[in-house]
Amino acid sequence: MKIHFLGAASTVTGSKFLVEHNETRILVDCGLYQGLKQLRELNWEPLSVLPSSIDYVLLTHGHLDHCGWLPKLVKEGFHGKIFCTSPTKQIARLILLDSAKIQEEEAERANKENYSKHNPAEPLYTVDEAERVTPLFRVVDKELEVKLTDDIFFSFFYASHIIGACSIELHVEDKILIFSGDIGQDDDVLLYPPVKPKKADYVFMESTYGNRIHPAEDTKLLLESFIRNTVENNGTVLIPSFAVERVQTLMFLLWQLKKENKLPDIPLIIDTPMGINVLEVFQNSTAWHKLTPKECEEMCRIFTLISDYKETIDTIFNPKPKVVIAASGMMTGGRILSYMERYIEKPETTLIVVGYQAEGTRGRKMIDGAEEIKIYGKYYPVKAKILELEGLSAHGDQKDLLNWLADLEEKPKKVFLIHAENIAADELRLKIAETYQFDVTVPFLGQIVEI
Repeated sequence: MKIHFLGAASTVTGSKFLVEHNETRILVDCGLYQGLKQLRELNWEPLSVLPSSIDYVLLTHGHLDHCGWLPKLVKEGFHGKIFCTSPTKQIARLILLDSAKIQEEEAERANKENYSKHNPAEPLYTVDEAERVTPLFRVVDKELEVKLTDDIFFSFFYASHIIGACSIELHVEDKILIFSGDIGQDDDVLLYPPVKPKKADYVFMESTYGNRIHPAEDTKLLLESFIRNTVENNGTVLIPSFAVERVQTLMFLLWQLKKENKLPDIPLIIDTPMGINVLEVFQNSTAWHKLTPKECEEMCRIFTLISDYKETIDTIFNPKPKVVIAASGMMTGGRILSYMERYIEKPETTLIVVGYQAEGTRGRKMIDGAEEIKIYGKYYPVKAKILELEGLSAHGDQKDLLNWLADLEEKPKKVFLIHAENIAADELRLKIAETYQFDVTVPFLGQIVEI
């Protein structure tokens, strides 16, 4: 059996892991690269294996860095089945269509304003190409064994992180391979703790925060403080947010603060059509999270939900204080950029970062103290306050990751640390070796391992 590390090896994005056994090829995740230019350029490169030769895709969850390359895979010849949970199918479809729409719009804008080096600029894939992925999805309940061949079967188990997210237990002949996907926090605001694997010969484990412990901060209190201070200065609060899970978590916290009369009387605005659509997924998937349908309904009532871009423009040019939650979470695209064009130069603005920011993204540059930021070919001075809420991460920290391994009944033959920058992965490697005496390695991009 061979494992091809086609993505998310020595980097956080572009998750793709090919399992090759006899005549069967299984791709675990099919993510888009984000962040650094040299990584983004890999999205345009062909896979090292023909997509038409891949039999199945197993999808851990619907984030872009895990599903965002599926339209390219299908465009280049894949015609097999894509297995995932029901919420993941719904989320992935929303994210792929949104990604395609943004790419089409940005290519059109780049051509119109002539700020791209490519002539003409083109989207990586179109909305029509993203639509072609949906018929290939096959929904699987968690904990259900699915037979792929005579000697290969798999099952999903709950990973927390975002709604529908699962880890994968893959049996190939007499070997058990565990692919963690992204692992959530043990004490997430909206989701249940991740389920821990019991048996594994080989573990492929995310290590995004392998070198960090989330601060023991009162997230709700900090959010209240940031908003009050901004409103007192007659400013606007911008929260770039991932449309899946993070928007809903922020809504939940703001709803609690509102019920406790701890927020000033200002508009609370959700300006992300995809985030609004995800609310419906939440309401239809109550077994996956802690909120009841009634709580979902009550929570939504206090927010102004914006889908029409004309309303976005009206909101941007309304000078009154407000809280705006808009995608994208790493500020790589989406409606948050339109707000930033107007507000990032204003000292009374507060921009709150609420999630992981990959290398090379605008979000990483902002928290690293960039004095100016480039948006649609133009540079803007950064005069707004840039603050972080680290406790809202959808990824478990080093402590959570170590705990995720705690129930293994026997030592795995090897643990591969993936989905991390090298420093984070290497520190977690040392911690796992010290805590459990497991054999741990950090694979490199393009590596092929025989097991």
